Amino acid sequence: MTDTAQLPPAIPAATVVVVRDGPEGVETLMLRRNSKVAFGGMWAFPGGKVDPVDHADDDELTARRCAVREAAEEADLVLGHDALAPFAHWEPPPVISRRFATWFFLAQLPPGPDGDVLVDGGEIDEHRWLSARRVLEERDAGTIELAPPTWVTLHDLSSFDSGRDAMAWAAGHVEIPRYVTHWREVDGGAVAMWHGDAGYESSDPFVAGPRHRLWMTGAGWRLERT
Repeated sequence: MTDTAQLPPAIPAATVVVVRDGPEGVETLMLRRNSKVAFGGMWAFPGGKVDPVDHADDDELTARRCAVREAAEEADLVLGHDALAPFAHWEPPPVISRRFATWFFLAQLPPGPDGDVLVDGGEIDEHRWLSARRVLEERDAGTIELAPPTWVTLHDLSSFDSGRDAMAWAAGHVEIPRYVTHWREVDGGAVAMWHGDAGYESSDPFVAGPRHRLWMTGAGWRLERT
């Protein structure tokens, strides 16, 4: 068992899920992170850790500033703070020392050239506009790599017919979903559990009861919510 008391606190961070409507449904801007940076080689949304310039009077505004700045730096996209809808907040399990507590925001592609994105060529070396379903299919096929929060976000977006519907869903939250992850290795992979799962407090995925978890095994990734 990891001694969480000896671990440094999670680093504040923010990301923005930029969406547009496409022929296959809601499309998201996916960025491939350089292999030499955190989460290197993975496909993710524009985002990064909070910098001193982002700090404001409250955590959400700080995160909004961070998300807007990162979108400009990594993808040359200009977004307004008020155009972002809080989507979720993620805190990873204490299994590694460098952890990021990340706000996820949703934003529609602003007016202008369709998909006019310029990656920085440093932290980001490639970008693609893909439907949420297509990204999940490519991960299953082994052609791209995703972190669990990215996978769950895409899974949720895949149920919407338009970016407007997704934005309305996010804006309608009284409280945003918060994922404080408990992690357990199992045969063939691992399972991430969140509040509401019967095995959450004990980190035992085999306890009977409600489910709120992501199975990540060689048989594929599978989300359970009851």
